[in-house]
Amino acid sequence: MEPNGPGLISGEGVRLALSPAGVGSRVIAAAVDAVVQAVALFVLILLDAAVANSADSAAVGAVVIVEAVLVLAGYPIAAEWLSRGRTLGKAALGLRVVRDDGGPIGFRHALVRGLAGLILEKPGLLAPLTTIAGLFTMSSSAREKRIGDMMAGTVVLNERSAPQALAPLPAWVPIPLQPWVLSLDLHRLDDGLALSTRQFVTRAHAMSLPAQAAVGEDLRQRVLAVTAPPPPPGTPTPALLLSVLAERRRRAELAVAVAAQRPVTPQQMPVHHRPQQQPPHPPPGAAPPLPRPVPPVPPSPSGPFAPPA
Repeated sequence: MEPNGPGLISGEGVRLALSPAGVGSRVIAAAVDAVVQAVALFVLILLDAAVANSADSAAVGAVVIVEAVLVLAGYPIAAEWLSRGRTLGKAALGLRVVRDDGGPIGFRHALVRGLAGLILEKPGLLAPLTTIAGLFTMSSSAREKRIGDMMAGTVVLNERSAPQALAPLPAWVPIPLQPWVLSLDLHRLDDGLALSTRQFVTRAHAMSLPAQAAVGEDLRQRVLAVTAPPPPPGTPTPALLLSVLAERRRRAELAVAVAAQRPVTPQQMPVHHRPQQQPPHPPPGAAPPLPRPVPPVPPSPSGPFAPPA
């Protein structure tokens, strides 16, 4: 995935480049799961044969059918739900199922994927045609999605490819808002609202001004409802949303640094605690240093949600 291409946005509002799992790794993972299912079904059939010597053959056949459905559909559903998106095959290949927004899947996602796999793909009611259709869908999808992924709103990621941060939104806090931001209580600002705010701020430059105003005001009221104290009177909505996101990210990075016992960088400190850096003085008689070339400035969002120059 390209560094500036589409990515996932975590609950903290950080865009991540995560590689979707390829068709080959998913087929191998499915083969491992198929072996596990075949062994489990074989063991169950042996147990049925051992305890059903005098039972009715129709009843034994019904039990075998129920067990087959439970193994073929129940195993992937239960495994992905309980292990947050991993079966034994996916764990062996370093794969994980997540939601389209990068969050962990729930029971509903696992249920839809499991039933779609049993009925439409693995093996499907019209195997091998349904299996071929699932492979074709996966290979032609931009994010390697099979039919079950499209129905459930999920994607399979390769966890062994290291995530990389993508084009972070310029984080800035105007000087008049810095005391307010440092005193903010953000513990009620959940990941969902932070993600919605981050997505809006990132895409606001492509929206019309009336749409910016309507969505921005709605998010402003939702953010103010879960934060305290209120901002200074007359704070514009773009400055408020950008400042809250910047402070939330700073606190998250500070918590990670403290947990890892790493030294805190000046950028992670509050503004009034940062050390003042004095420019170095050249020794007497030394020639003045040559000016360094200025790197090109990448384009930034335009409109009221862009940071000031």
